[in-house]
Amino acid sequence: MATMAGTVSKFCPTTTFENIKESRLKSLRNPNMLQFSGTSAMQYRLLCTKESSYQKLKAGSTIYAGSMDVERPWKTSDARLVLEDGSIWRAKSFGATGTQVGEVVFNTSLTGYQEILTDPSYAGQFVLMTNPHIGNTGVNPDDEESSQCFLGGLIIRSLSICTSNWRCTETLGDYLAKRNIMGIYDVDTRAITRRLRQDGSLIGVLSTDDSRTDEDLLEMAKNWNIVGVDLITGVSCDAPYEWSEKTDSEWEFKRGQHSTGEYHVIAYDFGIKHNILRRLTSYGCKITVVPSTWPASETLKLKPDGVLFSNGPGDPAAVPYAVETVKDIIGKVPVFGICMGHQLIGQALGGKTFKMKFGHHGGNHPVCDLRNGRVDISAQNHNYAVDPASLPEGAEVTHINLNDNSCAGLAFPKLKLMSLQYHPESSPGPHDSDLAFGEFIELMKTNKV
Repeated sequence: MATMAGTVSKFCPTTTFENIKESRLKSLRNPNMLQFSGTSAMQYRLLCTKESSYQKLKAGSTIYAGSMDVERPWKTSDARLVLEDGSIWRAKSFGATGTQVGEVVFNTSLTGYQEILTDPSYAGQFVLMTNPHIGNTGVNPDDEESSQCFLGGLIIRSLSICTSNWRCTETLGDYLAKRNIMGIYDVDTRAITRRLRQDGSLIGVLSTDDSRTDEDLLEMAKNWNIVGVDLITGVSCDAPYEWSEKTDSEWEFKRGQHSTGEYHVIAYDFGIKHNILRRLTSYGCKITVVPSTWPASETLKLKPDGVLFSNGPGDPAAVPYAVETVKDIIGKVPVFGICMGHQLIGQALGGKTFKMKFGHHGGNHPVCDLRNGRVDISAQNHNYAVDPASLPEGAEVTHINLNDNSCAGLAFPKLKLMSLQYHPESSPGPHDSDLAFGEFIELMKTNKV
């Protein structure tokens, strides 16, 4: 502490108590003068402390910050992340306070933290950003991917002390506090990421509550489980609604290439992102969004041109009702599955899904289309994958993730079916995979003929 604060004489040996006082009085009389008029912030802070300290300063004594009640200009560690492996990570809090439990996953995206915060697929999870500097662009109402934040908490290395973006309407800390989402910073995110890569995703507890011991928090982490839990019900809509909003013209990147026809698509909301709906609408679709529990019979009564099974959080094996819905629909109308929808299609075809070691989370995953050799950089967010060896004859693996060769896409031409394990709307992320929406349009067009 003494090293940071130093001594008063280090700043200006000739400055006395009277100089500081007079300088401050002058600045109050003349607003055009600099606030400290050559006086350091440390000296002025000394001016505002105990009278005994003033006298020491006046007498020319050396004063260290640790020798008096000086308010520290920096935040001290007031939060803990306790992982189920017993490791304890001290950090500083921002956003909401309290105690929260969740599965810790790391995301390798460099930007787009607001879209990540509002992606329903992160329900039940703490997202650790591997990019060290977060918060510098603030937040704005246009980048929301859903109506609220569903993740359990945000873990970052460095929290920006200011925002610098013309679209910013709020700081990240204020945004999280209003939505009751916990965040921590000044924690070694690189070390935690290495641990997750080595040991796999871990359950953790975030807490700012000093009354809870480390042992208490560790017990919470060990007793909590995300596997086999239905997380879709908590993020799905309550009733059907129509969606008509397209991608804003300011952000549209493929002008003049979209279908002009009208295709009615029923979109099952397992935790759907707004930009999936915007992209489909921009491609000429009229969309009806329905809850995750919407009966297949009601969907078929509407005679849609196609059905979308959306992204969503958690374990596909924990939602057998959704698998049954998919079974009842595939083969009757063209179907497009994204992320959770892809996994549900895999199970509906008779295949199996499994939990990955640490999943795929980020906007920089290379994917190869095996049909033509094209490689896209994709945005991904999932902890489960389809086992291609378990799929029946007729099902084709169309895409693989080039990082680990896991199944990233399926097709079953006879059943008019296609699915992707990643996010073609890429919000955030590159737009390489946007062509998948065009493929779905062609699938519906061919079925109409």
